[in-house]
Amino acid sequence: MARYRPALIGGVFIGVLSALPMVSAANACCCLWVVAGGVLAVYLQQQNMPGPIEAGDAAVSGLIAGLVGAIITVVINQLLLSVTGPIIQEQVQRALESNPDVPPEVRDMVTRFTSGGGVALLQAAICLPIFAVFGLLGGLLGMAIFKKKTPPANPVAPPAPPAIG
Repeated sequence: MARYRPALIGGVFIGVLSALPMVSAANACCCLWVVAGGVLAVYLQQQNMPGPIEAGDAAVSGLIAGLVGAIITVVINQLLLSVTGPIIQEQVQRALESNPDVPPEVRDMVTRFTSGGGVALLQAAICLPIFAVFGLLGGLLGMAIFKKKTPPANPVAPPAPPAIG
């Protein structure tokens, strides 16, 4: 579990910032919070290692951070939607009733979608792969930024000069 702690911290960073209403808008800029969470995960992981982090470890850490962040984002958004959902559903129903050109099938589909877990499934289907990929890229970026330098090999001492005398 300790091995994955940096990725989990990065995932919480991603999930919370990606779910906050105004703050999440920064994700429109190349998934900023997701990439930053991947970078954070690798930074934390590198701090716990004596040597340089490997590319595979950085990629896995970023990938896990992205997946955890997506799950947290979906859960927080569902909690927020449970509070605002009835208001949104009422507005959608009012809009459907005021427009007689909407076919009954579309009305039924929109009503089912806004009243059930369809939003969570759609959001999960979108967030999981996107956050995973951008988290992975953030992990690789973090490796490029924070990778410790490889210590030089033990230099061989030059032979002692011959004694004169």
